[in-house]
Amino acid sequence: MQRRLILMRHAKSAWDSDAERDHDRPLAKRGKRDAARIARELQTLGWLPDHVYTSTARRARQTWKRMMRALEDAAEDIGITRLESLYMAGLPTIRDEASDWPAEHTTVLVLGHNPGWEEALHALTGSDEAMTTGNAALLVGEGATWAAALAHPWRRVALLRPRELAED
Repeated sequence: MQRRLILMRHAKSAWDSDAERDHDRPLAKRGKRDAARIARELQTLGWLPDHVYTSTARRARQTWKRMMRALEDAAEDIGITRLESLYMAGLPTIRDEASDWPAEHTTVLVLGHNPGWEEALHALTGSDEAMTTGNAALLVGEGATWAAALAHPWRRVALLRPRELAED
């Protein structure tokens, strides 16, 4: 069965916030704009996820919230699960979590952080591309289950970068 994985790094965060912990840093103005751009591009490309698994970090949660706003009614049927385990994680954690993902979900968006997301992109596809903030790698793989699919190489279809997308 073909599976589509959207490996997305959270949008640009604000370093000048009064957050006491890294986990609590909010999105910057640019991050809010970029999250909406990526959402609209995913919709245009027909890559809306069945489900989103996101880090519990504030900037990751806010990224998805901005994306949902941009998608409007199209976001109503997209499930979301917030996972503490995805905070500063990588491919081993994605694989662990994927063992619980329903097989009927054919497109999943996983929203997290570097360096783990860049390392996951490389491990799955062999690609050495940078995953800067707000980037979304569109990957295609095969497997009867998500766990089975993530045990094999994937093909990178595209790497969406907000700065390369049309202005709002």
